[in-house]
Amino acid sequence: MITVHSLKSDPLWQSPLDREALYRLLSVVTGKSLSMLTAFPETGLAPEQAAAFHLLAQRYREGEPLAYILGEQGFWSLTLSVSPDVLIPRPDTECVVEAVLSLGAGQRWRVADLGTGSGAIALSLAKEHPDWEIVATDASSAALAVARANAVKNRISQVDFRLGSWFEPLDGRFHLIVSNPPYIAESDPHLASLTREPLQALVAPDEGLADIDWLTAHAASYLHPLGWLVVEHGWLQGAAVQSLFRRSGFREVRTGYDYGGNPRFTLGCL
Repeated sequence: MITVHSLKSDPLWQSPLDREALYRLLSVVTGKSLSMLTAFPETGLAPEQAAAFHLLAQRYREGEPLAYILGEQGFWSLTLSVSPDVLIPRPDTECVVEAVLSLGAGQRWRVADLGTGSGAIALSLAKEHPDWEIVATDASSAALAVARANAVKNRISQVDFRLGSWFEPLDGRFHLIVSNPPYIAESDPHLASLTREPLQALVAPDEGLADIDWLTAHAASYLHPLGWLVVEHGWLQGAAVQSLFRRSGFREVRTGYDYGGNPRFTLGCL
């Protein structure tokens, strides 16, 4: 009989991170909770369940991100569907959501999320502020399809998804523009571990700063007076991004930190 315990001869089970991932895959194929699977290792698997688990575990072993295998990722208070058409939302970006919510506390704002991907930022803001008007843009129609599906999945209706590059689909003025743009340099060695995610959403020329440069240079034309720009960036880019903000006339420029204490986003107002 195949049991949870008998599956643990695989070396992947020796790593705590891999072990957690394998338990989640087991939960998917068995329909049983993680707590039950860990508490009762004698739990049996039908042959078809064991076969399905081995297929999923092989995909994980070959480097496919767990979120893509599961087809979803938790972010903020949402469960978001994900596919290789979009980046996997990360906890670091939740800090960007927190910053926007703090800036807009008590306000009724019009907000634009540029390069929305899975819709993580836009939908999180909409969840917290049903009274905000939110426009989310992306140059990828495939990514926008994922974002729209996530809006339906999470019963969020007030986000207006628009196809186009950066500011191109926008009309009128906004109280705040937010973006998690590509910011990894083409020579960054970390790219070797990110090959399953869409590179066009990760990599930018000019040491990763080209898209941030474009955003800071053009945002003022779409912001109300005293409007805010908030941009996520790499942990070593804070000083350079602050310079781009100031060059474009932003005031009160400051950099915020992610949950690991690393500089992760910069904001400023007109």
